[in-house]
Amino acid sequence: MVVIGPCSIHDPEAALDYASRLKKEADKHKGELHIVMRAYLEKPRTTVGWKGLINDPDIDGSFQINKGLRISRQLFVNLTSKLPIAGEMLDTISPQFLSDLFSVGAIGARTTESQLHRELSSGLSFPVGFKNGTDGTLGVAVDALRAASHPHHFLSVTKPGVVAIVGTEGNKDCFVILRGGKQGTNYDEKSVKETKEALIKSNVITEEKPGPRIMVDCSHGNSNKNHRNQPIVAAEIARQISNGEDGICGLMIESNIVEGRQDVPPKEKGGKDALKYGCSITDACISWEDTESVLDVLAKAVKTRREAKKN
Repeated sequence: MVVIGPCSIHDPEAALDYASRLKKEADKHKGELHIVMRAYLEKPRTTVGWKGLINDPDIDGSFQINKGLRISRQLFVNLTSKLPIAGEMLDTISPQFLSDLFSVGAIGARTTESQLHRELSSGLSFPVGFKNGTDGTLGVAVDALRAASHPHHFLSVTKPGVVAIVGTEGNKDCFVILRGGKQGTNYDEKSVKETKEALIKSNVITEEKPGPRIMVDCSHGNSNKNHRNQPIVAAEIARQISNGEDGICGLMIESNIVEGRQDVPPKEKGGKDALKYGCSITDACISWEDTESVLDVLAKAVKTRREAKKN
């Protein structure tokens, strides 16, 4: 599985353009790769900043959240007519408006330890990945998998917005996302092996039935916050897959139509209307051309592993 797409979506038109391009790649590699579009509408911030299309759709500090929810849901309806999508569960209310359109979810490094997010994940009807902590520690993600796999009862809201006591059955389809951290990268063979051992030790998986429960985030700490390193990370994962590694369930890649990132111009210089088309306003992404190349490399790796197993 390859979860790939913009760091965050700020322009629905560009997102649909990207999805159309990605659909062609998904069709091209359908025998080897299950491609899911990264469709992140909410952004966690280390301090402050633009929090995403839902929170501030006009990117001007007006915070028209009702408008953001309407735009976001319509965008997701349009995107899912082309591809399955993945999103980050940042708060505990907006999933009620959008979760029926997600195929994969993620809990970010800043919220993996949050009891609220573990409880939320236990009731979602799709697989959810928990990232390792921002400091690079794995234990919080493994603990989160164990917690989310069990039933929980907590206060939440119903779809009509009424406060209610919610009971969940537990989500058995959660996985770890290795994203690196302050201690360095964690996508190498040794890190993958240690992650598998930690999952076995915690009884998330067994030696007899290991199952792929590890996703590698090619960005963030693993790229040392340099988007141009993402293809290097992907190539290393492709090498491990070619050599028979079966504990990795997928990769996460930040990609857009145009490489890099941009700041939103001030209002007197055009604001969001002056933004470059198809370029991120949050983390820097790889270009569309590099995206095609990375997907080719990953598809080839899957073919190589498949042929090796036949022999």
